Amino acid sequence: MGFRGGDRVEVSSRQDGFVGSYYEGVVIKQVASKEYEVMYKNLVDEFSKVPLLEHVKEDELRPAPPKVPAMRFGLGQVVDAFDRDGWWAGVVVSEKSPGTYEVFFDLYPEYKCVYPASSLRVHQDWTNQKFFAASLFN
Repeated sequence: MGFRGGDRVEVSSRQDGFVGSYYEGVVIKQVASKEYEVMYKNLVDEFSKVPLLEHVKEDELRPAPPKVPAMRFGLGQVVDAFDRDGWWAGVVVSEKSPGTYEVFFDLYPEYKCVYPASSLRVHQDWTNQKFFAASLFN
């Protein structure tokens, strides 16, 4: 695919405990064939407290997904919840109060967390270089 400096991207984590999460960033530059330096939007270097810079392989990157407006989310809808500095895919299992949703995470069944709608977005899969919005959990 290839990315250029300044491209907004999301990095897929493959680290234990973080699988299934995406972290927002910006490509700074290409550093090798199919490898890029990315500056994260919400992750910081633990020592200097400045935005974290990391070399990331191309197969761990995807463009930032387009914004899909959603005022409400339905039961069974696949969403991304913003938590722990990244986006985590889950399924809406209940509406706790107007605009507040309980989300179940398939990879982490011990967690059902409650989020305001402002911390959720429509989940989108990146397949064949295109985004596809998920609707209901199958």
